[in-house]
Amino acid sequence: MADQMALKLDLPGFRFHPTEEELLDFYLKNIVFGKQMRLDVIGYLNIYRHDPWDLPGLSNVGEREWYFFVPRDRKPGNGGRPNRTTQNGFWKATGSDRKIVSLSDPKRTIGLRKTLVFYKGRAPRGCKTDWVMNEYRLPEYSRPLPKNIAASCNRKDLVLCKIYRKATSLKVLEQRAAMEDEMKTIHASPSSSPPPPSLDTMPFCRLLEDPAPPISMPAQHLVFKKEIEDNSSIRYEKTKRD
Repeated sequence: MADQMALKLDLPGFRFHPTEEELLDFYLKNIVFGKQMRLDVIGYLNIYRHDPWDLPGLSNVGEREWYFFVPRDRKPGNGGRPNRTTQNGFWKATGSDRKIVSLSDPKRTIGLRKTLVFYKGRAPRGCKTDWVMNEYRLPEYSRPLPKNIAASCNRKDLVLCKIYRKATSLKVLEQRAAMEDEMKTIHASPSSSPPPPSLDTMPFCRLLEDPAPPISMPAQHLVFKKEIEDNSSIRYEKTKRD
């Protein structure tokens, strides 16, 4: 099975870009209900045992988005909430869950999506990163599952997660590269000097403490001023003798 998967995924032009409806109504639903997949495109992994930057190498497919079936590790003594802590950080939800509906039947809810962001450090403090996760889970059904299906699955504790980086678009990368090139050019120029600080950004106390710089006068103005002073001195001496 692994050799077959490797052969399939190495085909030129193969891309895996499923919609949210496909993730929920096909991939997750079939796995939860015990249906066998022909190809294990999405693998099983407890992603909370790994930091997000290690996940791309553990995914079966994906270039900028990586998918996993994830068991929800419940934190003891925490009201049954999942434990989303890794070795070097934690995943934090950004808002309430969003309902995902079927495009062909908008009245039918096919699942829920929770968006989380990874923070380095320990809660409640931490440094926000650009790693994002969309966690998809099936809705609670009003009618019970058949006994043969219910015995082989635990739908409450299996979710499908999509991992990606928020700032990996081509436009953002081009902007970063342009800014880095500009900064390198500025620092490499020996004659360049930093611009004077703006009055809007200079602290008020510094404005009071720093003495005003002397006003420089062009050389031709200094010569003209000296001539005026010499002429005035000659006239004063002449008037005094008279």
